[in-house]
Amino acid sequence: MLQRRPLLAHRDTHQAFVRYAHKNLIRGLLVGRYVLMPDHLHFFVGLLGASQLVDSLRLMKQDLSVTLRNRGERRPYWQPGFFDHVVRNETSYAQKWEYVRDNPVRAGLV
Repeated sequence: MLQRRPLLAHRDTHQAFVRYAHKNLIRGLLVGRYVLMPDHLHFFVGLLGASQLVDSLRLMKQDLSVTLRNRGERRPYWQPGFFDHVVRNETSYAQKWEYVRDNPVRAGLV
């Protein structure tokens, strides 16, 4: 999130993210585990067929932006770009999930 504002720490934002995940199944985007933090999010995604990560994240930002705009949040909402990591095996997956799962603990939220 731009300037680390806690824009995502709301029920409506979580609901919008879940709707995005369900809606994009038909586009070949499989959202798995995720952690929605107040100022950023982590999620595991699988892409099928011709799905592109950049396009999928653009759509996610668009969908969540509608919710943020409807709530009256001021723009901009998003920093440019994103960080991604390719998970190649079970060990890599376990390490990445442990990092994501513990993120709220490290941030003092849990």
